[in-house]
Amino acid sequence: EVQLVESGGGLVQPGGSLRLSCVASGFSFDDYAIGWFRQVPGKEREKISYINPTDGHTYYEDSVKGRFTISSDNAVNTVYLHMTGLKPEDTAVYYCVAGPAALVRESPMEYSMTLWGKGTLVTVSS
Repeated sequence: EVQLVESGGGLVQPGGSLRLSCVASGFSFDDYAIGWFRQVPGKEREKISYINPTDGHTYYEDSVKGRFTISSDNAVNTVYLHMTGLKPEDTAVYYCVAGPAALVRESPMEYSMTLWGKGTLVTVSS
């Protein structure tokens, strides 16, 4: 069964840090790019970042560049999103996503990420 399972969400104060994890199973980790979207209820999904675990190529949306870092541990099929300098506007459900690496290289994340996890809630509030 193909699965992306997120964890690590929670409540954090503004300026704080949080690390999200995404464990992938049921497909070849080496052939896929893994990334993150987020969504605030009532708003459009927003792409955040992705990584190609095979060559280490990364992408970051401008809204998180310099604050968020994506990484992978290929030995355990896990991708991490380390978030620092969190702001109230980062509050959202964060979804782990995956797409064929070749497709992700050529197409925007909105079209190329074909697998989705169930999400983990991040709340940034004092």
